[in-house]
Amino acid sequence: MKQFRRILVKLSGEALMASDGFWLDPQTLSGLAEDIGRATRAGFEIAIVIGGGNIIRGARMSAAGWIDRPTADSMGMLGTAMNSLAIETALNAAGISARTMSAVSMPSICETYARQPALHHLQKGQVLVLAGGTGNPFFTTDTAAVLRAAELRCDAVLKATQVDGVYSADPKTDPKAVRYERLTHDEAISRDLKVMDTAAFALARESRIPIIVGSIHAPSSVTAILQGTVPSTIVAP
Repeated sequence: MKQFRRILVKLSGEALMASDGFWLDPQTLSGLAEDIGRATRAGFEIAIVIGGGNIIRGARMSAAGWIDRPTADSMGMLGTAMNSLAIETALNAAGISARTMSAVSMPSICETYARQPALHHLQKGQVLVLAGGTGNPFFTTDTAAVLRAAELRCDAVLKATQVDGVYSADPKTDPKAVRYERLTHDEAISRDLKVMDTAAFALARESRIPIIVGSIHAPSSVTAILQGTVPSTIVAP
């Protein structure tokens, strides 16, 4: 995958959880920071979007019926900001220059997202951590990741998941599930593959942005996936 240089890495909030259920695991954060550092030293420019599911899921809370969806999603955006600040701190502690920018303005905590300053940070070699989703309710952080990738002229989105690619069925429950090496955006949408929501796939298709899907649990996962040394699936035009 040497043709890709500027990458938007999409992580789930659950990837940061400790084994005892606590919402953040310092060891996981440290390992992730080291992995991102290896990727930057290998020549990749990295932006990160992380979900907030380890803290709160707006859609799930809204579905429970006691809070409306826009309010629940706003709470979820705050969760992504907490995770983003944790990753920024881990990266800086590892000697990797990082900057958090949030789509939800909170100037006393971090910089407000704007495209031109974000591009400038990337061009300076900083890892960009993008919080707050799109800044709007009803949009997932998957969609936010593809949107930011399009705005920041990223070569691809790397979706780091629990499995090493996109499968025909859930490999945890179906031993006959087959991993796809390559798919088109249209195929991912028509087969209703759940690795990303339909809006994210549709925006990636429109913007002609490849999506690489691989396992967050692989050794040196981000770097290894980008260098093609571990299995993955590419969803591309």
